[in-house]
Amino acid sequence: MQVEVIASVNEARSDDMAGKTVLVIDVLRATSNMVTGLAHGCLGIVPMETVQQTKQLQEPGDLLGGERNCRKLPGFDLGNSPFEYMEPRIKGKRILMTTTNGTRAIQKSSRAHTLIACSLLNVRACVEAAVSLGRDMVILCSGTQDVFSMEDGLCAGAALDEWSRISGRDWECNDFGLAMLACFRHNRDRLHETMLGSSNGKRLARLGFGEDIAYCAGLNQLDVVPVLHDGTLVHSATVLK
Repeated sequence: MQVEVIASVNEARSDDMAGKTVLVIDVLRATSNMVTGLAHGCLGIVPMETVQQTKQLQEPGDLLGGERNCRKLPGFDLGNSPFEYMEPRIKGKRILMTTTNGTRAIQKSSRAHTLIACSLLNVRACVEAAVSLGRDMVILCSGTQDVFSMEDGLCAGAALDEWSRISGRDWECNDFGLAMLACFRHNRDRLHETMLGSSNGKRLARLGFGEDIAYCAGLNQLDVVPVLHDGTLVHSATVLK
């Protein structure tokens, strides 16, 4: 099988995703929030590109979540901290989410056969689901402001490490992906420290979100696989048979 890793949403082309399994990664913090919300009982998460679209789609009972430049949006119920997506009020609710990078990457991947929201928290479960589908895979790192982010690369490398474990030698990958695999293996035992030293890690720590970084660095803590179905991210058990 072929696996391609794309460094940022700016480098992604919709045609490259067509008919493939796509893992979208935004470790700090969109996809980490998505898997956390589903793990804590939200009904589903609708990724939206713009703030206006998000507000227009809201129906009674829906919660609005998201950020711009790491800050919670005015009038929204939830910001972009994973701890907000553990709150009891999300249980049984649909969350409409818009973020600076992650939800835009999901929109860019709309031609995928199967789209999975992946983070370090659930990377093993995501790869196991992807392998079971038997299709070529694209791993899209959302990045930050159209440029590569270290934490997303680490997660892409973790995904390739899991893919290698399951598939043995029966796969091929582009050079960037192989570099991220080596980066992950070198930093496997110090993911939190490495993320703290990254550009996004430093910025979030300055803004007081140090605990978010520690949480998002937790490898394989959750077995939830968010899959996009009819425009909504839901638990894979409801759509993958």
